[in-house]
Parts: sequence; structure tokens; C-alpha cells
Amino acid sequence: MASARRLKRVVASQPGFLNLKSTSNSADSASGRRKRLNKNKKKSWNKHSDINDVEDFLQDVRHQERTTGGLLSEKSDDSLFFLDVGQPKKPEQKEVEVPLVGKGRKGKASRPLRIDLILQHDSLVPPPKDVLAYQQPNAKKLRRSAQRAEQLAAKGVVPRRRKQLLNRRPVDRTAKKAETEANNNPGREYYDIWGQESKSAADPWYLQQTRKSLVKRPERLNEKPSVLPAVEVIAPGGSYNPDFFSHQALLQEAHEVEVKKQKDENKIERQLAVNREDTATEETILQEQVEGLVEEEENEEETAAPKGEEEDVAVGAITLAAKKTERQRKRERAIKIKEQQRLANKQQTDHRQQLFQLRSIKASIKQQDQKTKTRQRQRKDNQEAQKAQPRRLGKLKFQPQDMEVQLSDELAGSLRRLKPEGSVLKDRFKSLQKRNLIEPRERAKFKRRHKLKYVEKRAFREIT
Repeated sequence: MASARRLKRVVASQPGFLNLKSTSNSADSASGRRKRLNKNKKKSWNKHSDINDVEDFLQDVRHQERTTGGLLSEKSDDSLFFLDVGQPKKPEQKEVEVPLVGKGRKGKASRPLRIDLILQHDSLVPPPKDVLAYQQPNAKKLRRSAQRAEQLAAKGVVPRRRKQLLNRRPVDRTAKKAETEANNNPGREYYDIWGQESKSAADPWYLQQTRKSLVKRPERLNEKPSVLPAVEVIAPGGSYNPDFFSHQALLQEAHEVEVKKQKDENKIERQLAVNREDTATEETILQEQVEGLVEEEENEEETAAPKGEEEDVAVGAITLAAKKTERQRKRERAIKIKEQQRLANKQQTDHRQQLFQLRSIKASIKQQDQKTKTRQRQRKDNQEAQKAQPRRLGKLKFQPQDMEVQLSDELAGSLRRLKPEGSVLKDRFKSLQKRNLIEPRERAKFKRRHKLKYVEKRAFREIT
């Protein structure tokens, strides 16, 4: 504030300064007694500070700059005054008048339109200087580098970069450049600029590092995750004016889907149903509480009697096994050898008998091969059918979209009265899931971490 007033006093004290606006309130403000106000807080600065004189002064300066292009005190006398020498004499009219360019009818000069005058720039203040246009990146660094180069040149020191340029091998300008073939030469080699093959025969590693040859794409990435089309065409019965049999076939398909859903729901209800016979009553509760009390008393009397016999048996069970004699071991060895010979003779006899069973063996082998081929074909068909089914990509299972079908009484005869069903956005989202492009997902559940805290506002508390 003090600096603004000081600026006003300095400018107003200069000789030749003209104030275009009168300051009538300045005398009144000077005559009145200055009020003593508390200005030690920033809140009361603008409230109790009078800056009208400074604003009037700055407004007057801006007004002079807009109207005259600068302060009147700085203008020369030639720009402010002119010498009035009276009306200029009209030139004598010649007999033949030449039509003046830019004049209207009857020799009157055409004036500019009012809208053009409004759009003209009426301010004499020059446009601000574009500082960014004069700025140069790293100007200070470049200036220092130039000064350092001048100092080294004055001392006779040659920079390292300059030495490298002087020591370079001179280029042989006499060598002829390879002549390119003319475009109109019919015998020149044909080159397809859009072709995939590259004509360069450089090192493959060099081409790969310089990104001139692309990395070979794996064949696995060329396979689609599903054989299903991106947009599936609806059945003929889904048209706005379908055939009777096509519409009935679509209704039958929708009916089977609904029946399957109903069966699944009924199965879950049966599994979760509670049997009334299994519910506990007062009699069953009492029977469970008394059960086992009488049997325990009878078992105690029966176990008391044979207690002595069990002790004798337990002591006798620790006896050691008797050692085999040499005769017993020879007999066991002879029996084992005889059993091995019997099995070998039986196997040899079976091989002899198989010679007479070649026809039946061939038939059984042929039948087994046929079963194997049938299983392989069935497994392959299952794999092909599995490609058209959505895979399990996440923890959720894919749920197909509900069929969009209209009943017989809902059919419309024209597109104008057709009732729209389904959603295009949901259909595309389900299609991406069905083609194994994204995993089936469900909407995230919002779980609040902290409890809500209700606070009564001060203004509401004062009212209530």
C-alpha cells in the first residue's frame, strides 16, 4: 500500500503529468481527521484501507495508454498539436472525370460498415512481448561453451573433436556411385513393397537387434481359443414374423431349458428337505438319554467271571516258535520245486493249445482294435465338441444367457410394433465369455471397512 502511494506521488510530481479524471474526494479525505483503526490483522486490511486514489491513478494511466498509446507527459508537441491553416483549396475539376476507385455512386466515398468498425482494434496498447519466442533451450550452456572455445582458440589449443575431424581419412570422391536401374526398364527385377519376405541378406542376429526382422510368432498364438463365431445368428423362429413350425421349434427348445431348470431346483429342494420322521420328540429324547444304562450293568457281571482265564491266555501268548528240522526244510523245498514245474508245464501246454485257437485269437484282436478305434473316434469327437463349449477359466462357471423368445400372442406383424428384448451390451459380454476370451465374473460386492459416523452440524444444532 505504501509503495503504491509512493508511486503515485512520484509520478504526479513529475512535470507535465496530466490527470484526465478529477479527484474531487481527495480534498475531503485530506480535510477529515484520520481514523485510528486496528490494522494488525490481515482480515481488516482491505476493510479499513482506502485504495481508491491508487486505483484511480492506475485507471487513468491505463486510459491514457489505450487512447493515446502512452502517457501524455511523454508525448511530443507535434503529436499533440497541429497548425490550423484554414480550409484546403479544392482542385479544379477537369472536363473529363475519371471514375475513382473505391467510391460509390455520385462520387461519394464508400464508408466501412458499422460491424467492421466494431470489430476493429481500438486500443493503442502494444501487444505483450512473447518471451517464449526469444528463449533458446540450453542457451546458458551453449554460451559458456562458445566462450570456452574462444578462449582455447586464443591460446592455440585445438579441441579433441576438432582433432578427430582433422585426422579422418579423406573420402575418395572419384569413386563412382552404383547406378540405379531405370523405372521404365522392362527387364528389371520385380519387388513387392508390401511383401512379407525381406530382400536383405544380412546376419539374422543383426537384423533382430536392429528391429529389421520380427521375432517368429509361435503357432500356438495363431489358434483361436474357440471355434464359435463372434456373432451367432438367431434361429429362424426368433424373427419378427416367423414361420409357424420354426417358431414352435424355438418354443420347444425354450420349454426344455425351463424344464431342466425346474428339475434342478426341485432336486435341490428334495436334498435340503427335512424329514418329519427324523425330527426329535420327547419320547426319542428320553430314549436316547436312558439308552445304555441297563446294558452297562449286565456287561460288568459278565466280564467279572472270565477275568482269570484271560490272564492265563495272555501269559501263554508269549511262547516262542519251535525251530524247524532239516527234514522239514527239505520237504518244503521239494514241494516248492514241484509247484514251479507244474506251473511251467501248464504254461507250455497253454502255448500249444493256442496254435489251434489262432482263428479265435485273430477275431478277438480284430474286435479289440475295432473297439479301440471307436473309442479314439469318440474321444476325438468329444474334443471337437469341447472346443465349442466354454472352458473353466476361473472359479465361476459360465452361465448361458436366457433365450430371447416371444410367445405366440406376443408376435408382431411388423417391425414398427416389435417389442425389443434383451440387451446388446449383455449379449456381447456373454459372447466374450462363451468364446473363452474373458473369464466368467460377477459384480464386485461393496464391503464397507469402517462404520458410518453421523455428525450433527453446528448450524442444524443451533436451529434445533
